[in-house]
Amino acid sequence: MIVVLTIVAPVFGLIALGYIAGRWNILDAGAGRGLTDFAFKFGIPALLCKTVATAKFADLSPLAVWGGFYVAAAATWLLATVVSRIVLARPALDGPAIAISSVFGNTAMLGLPLSLATFGPSAAAPVALVLSVHAPLLWLAGLVHSAAVSDQSRSTPAEMLAGLLGELARNAIIMGIAIGALWRLTGLDLPVAIGRMLELLAQAGVPASLVALGLTLVNFEVKGQARTLATVLALKLVVMPLLAWTVAAKVFGLGGVTLGVIVILAAMPAGANAYLFAVKEGRAVNSASGAVALGSILAAMTTAVIISLLTL
Repeated sequence: MIVVLTIVAPVFGLIALGYIAGRWNILDAGAGRGLTDFAFKFGIPALLCKTVATAKFADLSPLAVWGGFYVAAAATWLLATVVSRIVLARPALDGPAIAISSVFGNTAMLGLPLSLATFGPSAAAPVALVLSVHAPLLWLAGLVHSAAVSDQSRSTPAEMLAGLLGELARNAIIMGIAIGALWRLTGLDLPVAIGRMLELLAQAGVPASLVALGLTLVNFEVKGQARTLATVLALKLVVMPLLAWTVAAKVFGLGGVTLGVIVILAAMPAGANAYLFAVKEGRAVNSASGAVALGSILAAMTTAVIISLLTL
């Protein structure tokens, strides 16, 4: 347990530091935006770019990694939709926002640092594979789900896809992975100077992302919709990682670092993208906000338990 604390405590300690700095106005909102922009546009993309360009993927099956994570995500999405409609008696229009809050975890700002802290550099490759399709796939699922339950489709499938592609073209994490993949296709070694620059950016990006996460949590509230919030938290922090372990280990035969990374990423609390989707839809906004805020606090305990089980 002491070993687990040495993994979890520094990560959540930086989040707490960011929260305290924001709550006490040691760092203002502008500093928070700056740290977030640096982490998302330079630090994390640099880490993933270097990983994809140089990592050894010989023993790593992309289909198995994607299957282990996204089959669990799809099952959780379906379960969230059914529970929302039948158990919580929420209207069908609330389903997409509740489902995405139960599935779309904070994999980049929190899952990546925790995976690296737990398993070291070998975790970067499976993380990069999951993140390469994480935002586009889950955001598209939300849009399709919303269109399916809406009385009036607000956009055609072509318009929906075009809008999604436009967003992805501006997503620095996706661009970092794509650039790394293109360089890998050349078969050339990464120039030493560029590799060192990417390494320095990556080293700065991970702690910056954690402090930035703490700063952003100041703006999230936990209020109302208690039953829905409790359901989302249970699905995201307990059910999805359990499903991910079952699918990845029993169906796809994964183990070791790859299995551990998939379970940790599945166990991450709801991220800001889930909240933004709820705001865009105007549905279950309080639950999404609470899932980000309270989920990030509870994750300090749930991830400690999960990591202790993974490292037995």
